[in-house]
Amino acid sequence: MSATPILVSAAVLGGVSTFFGVCIAFANRKLKVWEDPRIAEVEELLPGTNCGACGTPGCRAFAEALNNGERQPSGCTVMGPEEVEDMAEFLGVDAGEADKVIARLLCAGGSDVAVQKAAYHGHQTCQAASAVSGGGKGCTWGCLGLGDCDIACDFDAIHMGADNLPVVAPDLCTACNDCVEVCPKDLFVLMPITQQLVVQCKSLLEGHEATDLCDVACTGCGICAKDAEDGVIDIVDNLAVVDYQHNHRAAQKAVERCPTKAILWIDGAQFPDQQVHKSGIEV
Repeated sequence: MSATPILVSAAVLGGVSTFFGVCIAFANRKLKVWEDPRIAEVEELLPGTNCGACGTPGCRAFAEALNNGERQPSGCTVMGPEEVEDMAEFLGVDAGEADKVIARLLCAGGSDVAVQKAAYHGHQTCQAASAVSGGGKGCTWGCLGLGDCDIACDFDAIHMGADNLPVVAPDLCTACNDCVEVCPKDLFVLMPITQQLVVQCKSLLEGHEATDLCDVACTGCGICAKDAEDGVIDIVDNLAVVDYQHNHRAAQKAVERCPTKAILWIDGAQFPDQQVHKSGIEV
């Protein structure tokens, strides 16, 4: 067999490979996007949790935004004050100020005050229990207490209390949103820590229908709305709804006459060291 066809094939393949190699090298040289090497250095200084609490898809995106001057170091809720200052010094920018955002539970119906209508036997997660007729709790809006949020929290900021309600530790919470996403009852919300007026109920039942199932349910009586300044609280579908644009110190009197204590004023924006467990919130 003649070697000529083999040599011709090898020559053709070699020529094609060389041609495309030259094209790729040329395209790489002409189309390559320059990237500031400081982005990688900034990313190294970030915690690397990729939690998304800063509002970007991850630490890399936040590093790019920092480097471009689009964000300030204080936008990272995972870093401590010293780390934020170190980042600001490295970038030569102001650290900035940001209200700490934390997760808050909108249910005070623990096992000590809420009716359990049925015993759930199955996979011990809130997601699974919720799929079986909403779980065994009397209040279909209430916390099921099986701790999906505790498991989902990578920062150890949530633990289950003696009354089977999750308790959020404000100093550890980074507002990563994992508890919000995992709760089948949509009971967690992210709030600035300065928003101190919290309605710890999502029940839409009225009057005795609500309190027959939970001692601390909002009954839609409207007392809080009358006591608060105009515009602070409205009663919507038998539930007190707070307009947080008006949530200031004067709104504290809205909690004083609540017959069930379903609405709470969390005093002390900085959450001092003495922490008292009250309805799923450490204050």
